[in-house]
Amino acid sequence: MAFEPPPRLVRALGETVPDGDDWLARLPVVAQQAVDLRVLSVERVQLPGGRSSLVVLVRRADGTPAVLKLAPRRARPESERAALAHWGGAGAVQLLEPSAGSSDEGVLLLERLHPDVSVRSLPEAKALLEAAGTLRRLWVEPPAGSAAVFETVAARTGRQAEAMSASAGVDAQVESLVGAALAARAELLVAPPEARLLHGTFRQSKVLAAERVPWLAVGPDPVVGECAFDLARLVRDRVEDLIASPSGAAITRRRVRRLAESLDVDQERLRGWTLFRAVESGVRALRVGRVRDAELLLEFAGWL
Repeated sequence: MAFEPPPRLVRALGETVPDGDDWLARLPVVAQQAVDLRVLSVERVQLPGGRSSLVVLVRRADGTPAVLKLAPRRARPESERAALAHWGGAGAVQLLEPSAGSSDEGVLLLERLHPDVSVRSLPEAKALLEAAGTLRRLWVEPPAGSAAVFETVAARTGRQAEAMSASAGVDAQVESLVGAALAARAELLVAPPEARLLHGTFRQSKVLAAERVPWLAVGPDPVVGECAFDLARLVRDRVEDLIASPSGAAITRRRVRRLAESLDVDQERLRGWTLFRAVESGVRALRVGRVRDAELLLEFAGWL
């Protein structure tokens, strides 16, 4: 089978790929080697797929359905492996190969969920409730020695803050939002609550229907830090619908309050991280030419 990278993956990596990186060019060969090594039968490449990895629906030698996921090193697949192993299938997709061979960097074999059914298929209120309940199960103590495996919220947002600062000055409104976001981050890092292992990139589309429980999280970019950081991305889910609504700002403020109350997170800390993450995403979208996405995110950030 030809492992053709989906267009979404090609576009997304094209926005960030470093010069000289040949991962996409090598991907078909790497995928075939991973399939052969595990004696897998390939059903199809998942479409439209993700923005940082190739996902292939496969069956193991005994007929068990599974998923083969291949990601470049910059997507931190070994950090994902470590988080999934630590969660052990509680709240997240089950890792079927706890350790990787020397030739398997960036290759994960996972239990098969229902890839076309996420909580986004539910009415909004129910989707938020199910997503929040799934996220709560992931917030556990980091494993011993986690500093060598996982980024901290401070480190990750530090890199992001540097990139945001470099992009400031292009537009007065953007510069104002960047300033507010950076100030919020600085205040939030002064005395953060107890650190937990976080999903890192959690949103409704990251929660898929499963067999052993109704919903499980997939695709973490794990990080260690306070829970409000993890919840912040969920606040802006379906941002296009929020922007289109005449009461979008009020809905957003209610969402912050309800999510904070339901998951025992400080409301102001959640608001601050939601602001930072929305501005960071908006500025990054501007930087790579996704103007419409940037406009939505920055308008949303202005409500906070």
